[in-house]
This record gives sequence, structure tokens and C-alpha cells, in this order.
Amino acid sequence: MSRATPWSTSEVEATVLTYRQMLVAELSGQSYNKRELNRALMTRLDGRSASAIEFKHCNISAVLRDANCPYVDGYKPRSNYQHSLVEVVEELLLRSELVDRAARLAADLPVVDTTGTVDERIIVEPPKTKPPQRGVREPHADYSVRLPQKRDYLARETRNRELGLAGEHLVMRFEQHRLIQVGQEKLAERVEHVAITQGDGLGFDIRSFEPDGRDRLIEVKTTAFAKESAFFITPNELDCSRVHSDHYHLFRLFNFRKGPKLFCLKGDLRGQLWLEPDSYRAGVC
Repeated sequence: MSRATPWSTSEVEATVLTYRQMLVAELSGQSYNKRELNRALMTRLDGRSASAIEFKHCNISAVLRDANCPYVDGYKPRSNYQHSLVEVVEELLLRSELVDRAARLAADLPVVDTTGTVDERIIVEPPKTKPPQRGVREPHADYSVRLPQKRDYLARETRNRELGLAGEHLVMRFEQHRLIQVGQEKLAERVEHVAITQGDGLGFDIRSFEPDGRDRLIEVKTTAFAKESAFFITPNELDCSRVHSDHYHLFRLFNFRKGPKLFCLKGDLRGQLWLEPDSYRAGVC
């Protein structure tokens, strides 16, 4: 259990700076040792346990997630963070030129198509929208809502056309393999990359099939970042998921460069996603 004393400013700053080392290394494709970094961090803290430090790292991930910023793989975002943590993360991470440069480069980094067979082993369960909180809240800490200022790293990655195409190509191979495995080679041959053959205005990227021949309409969202990273979806895609709810699938690919995994949401997406307005089309009255 956590100690009954709140974290001091110096402890929080030391933890955020250690997290920054891990984040920049990860975004840059550089190897690092989490255990060694956290062992060194522990000597600068006032008797904090390893579990308390890990929980604080997960709080930092939540702040970065809420800022549309990539976060360290393995530190699953845990919300309910303090107001003061947002201020330190913004000062030492989100305003860091080094982090900014690493995140922009990671978002723009080109990819090549993965090779080899893609099968059901890449499928995982969707993340929970409200992950359970574990550990003990710090007494007398300010947990009032204070969201960090948004960054554009995830939107920037969305514009990475090579990454998007590579994800769609992977799903094409996945769907063809799935149909071949159930003896439907002819249906596998008919799987169509409609975003290429018909344009990207249909509300989905790939037309595939169920083994009985029914349509399977797939929208692909790809990121090289973590599973819980937010993604962007258009009103047209949401409407398509409602109109074709019996056939619609959203495939969320993540960790694409390290080893792609995906989770799937089926049917009308409006009841399965939290939706936040991003921008408005405007004109002068």
C-alpha cells in the first residue's frame, strides 16, 4: 500500500524526469532498462515503494493520453491524477523540446508493409474505457479536474499515409487468411480494398465477407503507439457504422512497428466510443 503522505513536488519532478528518459528513448527506437532507471529513481524518493512508483508512472501516462501524446509502453494510463501532476508533466514533458521533437519524428516515421502470415494471434480484447483504479489515493491531494493542453501528435500520425496504408494492407491479408482457413478461397479473392478502388468516402476501408457470404465492412485505424491511444473518426464513419450495424467492424491496430496487434469493435460505434468534438467547419455569416 502507498504511504499516508502525499508526494512532494521534488519527488513528482524526479519521477516525471525519469519517465521522460524512457519516453524519449522509446520514441527514438533506443533500448533502455526500466528496472535500472526506476532503481536509480527510488534512491531520490522518500521511501516510496516500487508499486507506488509504477502507479505514478501510470498516472503520467494518463496525463499524456489526455493530451493526445504518446506514452511509455507498459505503463497503462490510470486516471484520477492530481491537478499538481498535470502542471509538472506540462512543464517537464509537454513543453520539452526534446520530447516534442521525438514525438513529431515518431508520428512521421515511415513504415513498410509487414510480411508473413497474419492470423488470429494478433487479436486482443478492446481496452476498457474506464480502467479500474488500484492503489490508495494520496490524502489531502487535489484531484480536481485539470486536463492538459492538447497536442497534435496523434492527429499528425493520422496523416502518416504510409502507416495508414500498411495497416490496411495487413488487414487485407488477415481477412484473406481468415477466409482461406474456413475453405472460402473464392470469397478471399473478392476481399476489396475499397479505400483504394472506390475512394475514401464510403465510411469503411475494406469490404470482406463472413464465411456464409454476408458483407463484412471494415474501417481500419492504425497507430504505432499504445493500445489506449485515442484515434480520429469521421461523422461519415460513425453514420456508416449505424446504418450498417449488422456488418460494420472497426479494427484498431496498435504497436504497429514493434509487432502489430488489433482489437475489434462491431456494430454501431456511437455507444462504444467516447467522442470529443475536434473541430468545426465554419464560414462567415
